[in-house]
This record gives sequence, C-alpha cells and structure tokens, in this order.
Amino acid sequence: MVAIRLTRMGAKKKSFYRVVAVDHERPRESSFIDLLGYYNPMKNPAVLQLDLEKYQGWIQKGAQPSETVRSLIKRFQKQQ
Repeated sequence: MVAIRLTRMGAKKKSFYRVVAVDHERPRESSFIDLLGYYNPMKNPAVLQLDLEKYQGWIQKGAQPSETVRSLIKRFQKQQ
C-alpha cells in the first residue's frame, strides 16, 4: 500500500518536511515514489506547498494519507 506522509529534512532544530508518496513499510527517511510538496513549520506563518493534482491522483490510485498530512491539508484549506 502507498502512503502519503511527511519525511523530515533540514538541519538540527531547523527542520522542514517533504510531503511524499512512499510504500507504507519503508522507514521515514527512505527513498520515496513521488514528491508532492513540502511543509515548513519554522516560518511564521507555517508554509504548506502541495501539488493538489498529484495528491488527488495518488488518492484515486488508493494511497492513504497519514493523519498528520490529512490534518495539515484541512487546516491550510480553511485558511484559503
């Protein structure tokens, strides 16, 4: 099964995250199938950049977003 989740990037105490499609059994920092966007909580306000067409495409193929990704998308859609 394919999962849509965050993978951590950046330096110590300066992290940002990529939103990726990955096999759900792979470790968090492993290689991914597709890069969908990024999330930077260090900016004020936090930034979520996401390719919604790719995201919807993966959802239609059966990928399951993690709870964190699902809540981030909800939160940022309310702001727009």
